[in-house]
Amino acid sequence: MAAIYSGIYVKLKSKNTSWEDKLKLAHFAWISHQCVLPNKEQVLLDWVSRVLVSHYNKSQLEDEIVEKLWIYLDNVIHSKRLQNLLKSGKTIGLSFSIAQVINERLSEACSQKTQQNIGTVLSCSRGILSTPTLSIIYTAKCELLVDLLSTLSKLACQQLASADTVSSQLFSVLQLAFAQYLLIQRQQTNPNRVFGQVASHLLQPCLLLRHLLTVRGWTQADDNHVRQHLNREIRNQVETLLQAGLFQPELFSSYREELLPEQELQEKKKGALKSSLLPVNTVQIKLGSGFCEPALHGAVVAGSVSLLYKLFLNSYCKAENHLVCFHMLSRLFVCLRLSDLQQGLEENTLSPADWSTQLLALEQLLNLVFSSDIYNVASDRIRHKEVQFRFYRSLAQMLIKHSQASIPAWFRCLKLLMSLNHTIVEPDLDDLVASAWIDAQVSDQHMKKPQEALINTVFQTYCKLRQFPRLFEEVLTVICRPAADELRAPLFSAGLTVKLHECLLELPPNQILDILFLFVEKCQTFIIPAVEGSADMALKLLSVSSVLHTFLFNMRSLDDVTPSPVIIRTQSVLAKMQKGVIQPLMELLQAPRKEEEKSDVWLRKASDSLLLLVYTWVEVDTLFRFSCSKYVSPIAEIAGAVTGPAERHWGISAFLPGMEEQCWERVMELANSFASTSKYCLELLTLQKMKMIIMQTKIDLQALRHAAAFILESGRSSMSRGESEPWDGDITVISDFTYPTAHWHLVVSNLTILLPYISLQDVEYIANVLVKTLVLAKSHEADTNQESSISTGKISLGLVHSSFLPELKVLHCAFLTSLIHQFGTQFPTAAQESVDLPLQQLSAGNIPWHEEILAPFKPAHPLEAPSENKLLKYELSLSWKTLEKVAQCILLLAKNGYPVILKENHLESCLGLLEIASLLKLDSLLPLDCTRCFLVLLSLLANARASTSCSKLLFLKFLSTCFHLLRCLQAGRNVNSVFKVFHASDILEAVMTSQLTASKFITDVLTTPIWVQYLQEVQAFLENFLQMIIERRQSVRLNLEKFMAFLVSCKPDTGASKSKGWKNWNPVAEQLLLTAFTTLCHVITLYLQQLPEKRLQSADVLSALSESVVLHMVKIVEHGLQNYTQNQPSPVTFIPSITTLLKADLQKGWQKEPSGFLEQPRVKLYQKFYSQILRELHCAGGNLQFLQSALRFLAVFCSAPELYPGEETAVTVVFAIKRLLTGPAITTQVIKNMEMELTEVLVQLLGTCSSEEFCTIVNLVLQGLEIRNVWQQKAQEVLSAVTLTKFLLSCPLSEDKAKAFWIASPQILTALAMQTKEACQDHSQISTIVVPILDTVAVLLRQGEGFLLNVRHVALAFSILLIVPLDHLKTEDYHGVFLGVHEVLFSIVQCHPKVLLKAVPSFLNIFHRLVVSVMHEGRQRGDRANTGEFEVILKCAHLVERMYTHIAAEMEDFTVFSAFIVAQYVTELQKVTLHPAVKKHLTEGIYHILDLCIERDIKFLTASLPAGVREVFKDLYNDYNHYYKAKKHGEEKYTA
Repeated sequence: MAAIYSGIYVKLKSKNTSWEDKLKLAHFAWISHQCVLPNKEQVLLDWVSRVLVSHYNKSQLEDEIVEKLWIYLDNVIHSKRLQNLLKSGKTIGLSFSIAQVINERLSEACSQKTQQNIGTVLSCSRGILSTPTLSIIYTAKCELLVDLLSTLSKLACQQLASADTVSSQLFSVLQLAFAQYLLIQRQQTNPNRVFGQVASHLLQPCLLLRHLLTVRGWTQADDNHVRQHLNREIRNQVETLLQAGLFQPELFSSYREELLPEQELQEKKKGALKSSLLPVNTVQIKLGSGFCEPALHGAVVAGSVSLLYKLFLNSYCKAENHLVCFHMLSRLFVCLRLSDLQQGLEENTLSPADWSTQLLALEQLLNLVFSSDIYNVASDRIRHKEVQFRFYRSLAQMLIKHSQASIPAWFRCLKLLMSLNHTIVEPDLDDLVASAWIDAQVSDQHMKKPQEALINTVFQTYCKLRQFPRLFEEVLTVICRPAADELRAPLFSAGLTVKLHECLLELPPNQILDILFLFVEKCQTFIIPAVEGSADMALKLLSVSSVLHTFLFNMRSLDDVTPSPVIIRTQSVLAKMQKGVIQPLMELLQAPRKEEEKSDVWLRKASDSLLLLVYTWVEVDTLFRFSCSKYVSPIAEIAGAVTGPAERHWGISAFLPGMEEQCWERVMELANSFASTSKYCLELLTLQKMKMIIMQTKIDLQALRHAAAFILESGRSSMSRGESEPWDGDITVISDFTYPTAHWHLVVSNLTILLPYISLQDVEYIANVLVKTLVLAKSHEADTNQESSISTGKISLGLVHSSFLPELKVLHCAFLTSLIHQFGTQFPTAAQESVDLPLQQLSAGNIPWHEEILAPFKPAHPLEAPSENKLLKYELSLSWKTLEKVAQCILLLAKNGYPVILKENHLESCLGLLEIASLLKLDSLLPLDCTRCFLVLLSLLANARASTSCSKLLFLKFLSTCFHLLRCLQAGRNVNSVFKVFHASDILEAVMTSQLTASKFITDVLTTPIWVQYLQEVQAFLENFLQMIIERRQSVRLNLEKFMAFLVSCKPDTGASKSKGWKNWNPVAEQLLLTAFTTLCHVITLYLQQLPEKRLQSADVLSALSESVVLHMVKIVEHGLQNYTQNQPSPVTFIPSITTLLKADLQKGWQKEPSGFLEQPRVKLYQKFYSQILRELHCAGGNLQFLQSALRFLAVFCSAPELYPGEETAVTVVFAIKRLLTGPAITTQVIKNMEMELTEVLVQLLGTCSSEEFCTIVNLVLQGLEIRNVWQQKAQEVLSAVTLTKFLLSCPLSEDKAKAFWIASPQILTALAMQTKEACQDHSQISTIVVPILDTVAVLLRQGEGFLLNVRHVALAFSILLIVPLDHLKTEDYHGVFLGVHEVLFSIVQCHPKVLLKAVPSFLNIFHRLVVSVMHEGRQRGDRANTGEFEVILKCAHLVERMYTHIAAEMEDFTVFSAFIVAQYVTELQKVTLHPAVKKHLTEGIYHILDLCIERDIKFLTASLPAGVREVFKDLYNDYNHYYKAKKHGEEKYTA
């Protein structure tokens, strides 16, 4: 041993030994047990440390050797040998010099801006910092750790600022260094020393690091752990470090001495020595010095200022320190570049990006001031000579002087200043109104929200102050200033109008009237005299008119309780408006104009203003006349002069006094030439006239028809152009492009008024526009991204979606005609010109399709009645005769096969039209229209074919859609009207003929999903139609026999299986025929099952028919199966057919004839198919269609146990199902999709199996739950067993089988608990194993009510719930686990209350885990972008509310724990700020628990809770008393 020792030690020290050999020797010495050196580990660590220190002092080694020495040191530090020795208590350490070397190496890499060769050094640092015994070299010498932390932060900043991907190594070491320093920081007793360390070495790199972590655009290439976890963790550590380093309680005196003026300071502390520490000045210097690139400096400082101020307030913000807090704000504000603007030192040097960051920082500072309640207006004025007010005032002046309306934060800063004190902004109110509202160019939607929030705050402030007239004086002043008015946006957006409406309802009426007088006066004296020829004045006039319109439409209406002076003043305002504004404008605009003059801007805007004011005046006057009996309208005198309603003249003078008709007609002519506000207001006025006429005792039909025609004609030319833009609903901003939208909105909104008085041609026009706009809406569906705007497409879609359209029967009929015509336009030109084609005949304009609707309303004159009735019968029969002719045409086309070939774009257009047709309420169609729809769809199926270049899948989709709509029609109440023009068998024959013909063009589609969907639609249509035939009971046998004969004729005889016919046989046609036969057989079988015994004759007829159908089906099935080899899977379409065959045979009562059962000819077919299905089950993978069909077959097969071939039993089938569930493609989603089929199979199996077989099945399940399956990584084996357990619980069991299962249930619960424990160690198994186990346990507990009587067995469920993790889960996993845990708890509460009372602590512990989890996930965040994730959290919060409610309602014994539950809740609530929606659910739940608390509990909670938690509880309890309890008692008062 001595030789070994001396040899190695000498060689390591020898200069003659090469460094390669030394490293090999050192490595050997560390790992070898043969080398036994005294204190070997320490010797080797000292050696490598000494060599590295020596190298960095003298630079005597090559870089390669140095790198290998670092690798050696890293291997030693991370070796298990070293860790084991340290755990055993052996003392091994490193020298301080190695820490110095590590710091120097990292500092060198930082200065060279390269991080290529420091991976090993970082790894060494990580190992040292994570090992307490080794980390002492840093913790004992704090300067070394500070140096390391500073260097690591700089390295991290370099990596974040570069374009390289971010790796986790550096950031994990940085996070460890922060954790170590924070630990030491808390232990240090000298606050000045800590402040000096942080300010000198850490403040700048930490602030830069936090900024770069915040603003970095993370990508998928960046390390996921850094992106999601370390990023947030390090930012939190930076904040903690700065909080504890810069703002310790002991330093407050230094801050106060530095911040407060001398006079204030003397009052606070007389005779005290002033501290030499100047913390604020130090921080300012550090922020001002260039610690990063100039391009970044402004943004870093802006973000840092608000952070430092927040930390300062967290430490020192108390009522007595508010002045200190303000002075800290003013000193930190100086660090921002905005301070230079405030002092007038800098002009226009900030870029838009700089403005944005600076304003965001200012907003955050002001938010902190506002939320911390630092500014007390009275205290500032009385005690501190308005020092705060002057500061905020200068801020407001700076912001208004340097308007930045393109930046949302600018609006928010002004809003906060307004909220602090309105007098801060009031001296510049006119400039604020101009720059932030009237002249602000805000177009972007995300900019409008902060702007509206600011204006809303101004509205509310001046409303509360009752100074609304003062505000609108400034508004009027700004409007009348010289400005580029054409660039001004509308004054009142939809959001602002709502806010104004709220304010106007609160204001005294006289203040509103003052504003109206003010605006009318300004119009009369200043604007109107100068408006002629002046575009600027005309635009100002329009702005003033829009204000008058908005105020009059949103103020409180007059009524009989309104004071008389208010009514008189209102009359005066309207009279002044009419005489002083409307009449002069009318006189101005009635003058004749040349054509070239009509294009002048002033004329257009003046016309818009006049018509807007006229409409407003008429509407308001009419409203006041109806709502207030004291109101005297100027029209009253004219109306009183008329002797009777019939004599009333409905000209303009009937609505606006003192107006001549000729003058009005000239104004109308001018207004009609502009597609703008004036034209729209004319339509509104005409509509108002119609309403007034309708309200008369005797209606003037001629006037109504003329008015309705005028409205439609007004917009006809604009609508025909087909060009329109979305409209925001503002009447004052209608342009050439938004006018069609506004016009269409008016027409559709008032259809009930217009329709009775327009001609049929106008109805057809409306229907055509409706179809055209719907087609455009579908084609531009992806482009409509403006949610708040109205478009023609949205209006039309809204009408078609509503239940309103079917009530307008004439329009509904015309719409259908127009839609059918649109289908016809998709056909080639030659086909369109052919009048014999069905679509052309079904939309023919000379056929009275609407007469069936209008017939009851025909005027019946006694002298003309006979001839009219005769004509009516002829006209009605003409419609139906046309339909009969079309029906025969369709049959002929289907039979002879003269299809119309459609190209791909035509097919896509037809699909769009079919989608529009699907929006109709097809069950509300009248008989004639229902038949027309049926014929259209049948015509498309029979007559349309895709071109050779067209996609076959698109054509299949087209056919599927047609069949789907036919099925929707079959559900309508008038579907039997189809049989007026068709025989039932003819329809079936036409459908099958057309599809068999089409099958020649759609080969090679059998493996596509759309083919399966198509077959399902065909089958559903046939099934519904055959059931209709049977239910009608008219020629049932004849129709079914004809259909069957047709199907038989469609295929060659099976005897000629090797003839040419079979060789050319189309598999697509084969599957179609098989589907038809299967459906026919299924319908007949189902009908026979439901047939009463009295109708035996009908049963015999249908049984014979069924047998014939079965025989033909068997031939097709047998031939089809011959074409598939044993290695090929069974075709999916064949499985339902064989299932139907088996059902038909079983329905005939084979089971009643056990002697001849096995001799039945088709038993071998069924047994062979059964064996094939069992073989193929586990190979099916995720082919859901096959699995569902196969399981349905097995359910029918297993219902007759005599069918099992050989010695097979129910156990064989269960084993096959278990094998299926263990397949890799079987996921929880696949299992969920075939849950119904699996349950049905197991119900049949367990219903017919013996007790011994049932015990074998249970043992099979228990084998799958054995823990060795997890150890052998057979997760699917476990999933299959868990799934089978759940399905077994869903099956009804006989008494002996139930007893056997519940005897085994404790073993099942134990196995599930062990499986959960193992699965929870791997997060990838949460969704695949843990969630299904929770679902199964919940079902087991529910079904076990009355069977699971042992407390320990139910307690096993608690052990499962305690293991399940609720943190760091994916959203979908989180919801599954949360729901599963909740359902298990709910099952225990509902079904095992006695057990629960013995395990209350466990229950409350688990439920509290749910509450804490949902609070953590549902806390308020600024980055709530993922609405799907938030929806999940809301659902979980609702589950918690549900559990609270159930505990309070059902569990009276929980009363003693109510105070404990509330204490747990408020303790957690104090730690987080919840999202309002989440908080609402949780609060509603906890209120139910508070209902259980008695007065003693409340006193106990108030006394025993910690200070911060107590405040939270008080707020909760006050809200409970104020809102919930009062509401509850109010409801109880009216409860029987």
